[in-house]
Amino acid sequence: MNSLGKSLCRFWHSSIGKKIVVALTGAMLILFLLGHVVGNLLVFAGREAMNDYAEFLLHMMHGTGIWVARIGLLVALVLHIVATVSLVRQNRAARDVDYSCKETVQASKSSRIMIWSGLTVLAFVIFHILHFTVRVDSGLANLHDPANPDRHDTFGMVVAGFQNPLVVLFYIVGISLLCSHLSHGIASVFQTLGWRSKKVAGPEKKLGWAIAILLWLGFLSIPVATMMGCLGDPPKIHAAVEEPAKAE
Repeated sequence: MNSLGKSLCRFWHSSIGKKIVVALTGAMLILFLLGHVVGNLLVFAGREAMNDYAEFLLHMMHGTGIWVARIGLLVALVLHIVATVSLVRQNRAARDVDYSCKETVQASKSSRIMIWSGLTVLAFVIFHILHFTVRVDSGLANLHDPANPDRHDTFGMVVAGFQNPLVVLFYIVGISLLCSHLSHGIASVFQTLGWRSKKVAGPEKKLGWAIAILLWLGFLSIPVATMMGCLGDPPKIHAAVEEPAKAE
């Protein structure tokens, strides 16, 4: 292994290295969520605006852009989870050692809360990807834009997808846990990257809560508006029907 590889291994296996990885990947995911919610809110501009946005993402950089973004986000998410779990395990292993200050004890309790909310959020993210990205529901996958049948009706998929009260409930719980996770995580990013001082200790906590609340309101406004009928009637979903095999 060369010197660069050894340095990266030492960085990864150190506690501060993992904290920096968690902070940087967390910042990447926060930026993604801010852009994601802005794009999702185009649903209130109507079917054409929402479907144009979805088509732009699909064909960005000749179709490679969306995959570069997906792979980058997936790597960031995996690193974030692995580093966080590793840190929690290190904290648990050090429980036998007397803590030298009260602040360290509080940080350990906070990390235990963060890991459970983070794992719950992970389950929600997997469900969300299967529901709206992979589209395991053939009915949602087969929706077509009435004005342009050659492209997928993303607007209709959102409206139809939130007709199930259980899906809406799970979405509300998942987004609420996600925003709770972010409200603490944003402050941790500032602290880990050395951007926290006595002067900004108060404002950065308020910034964390402000971003979390804005994301919470933005994401949840869509299922609530859908359930209230503000986005129009859901499209008719035709399940894919397999043709019977012909006798040879």
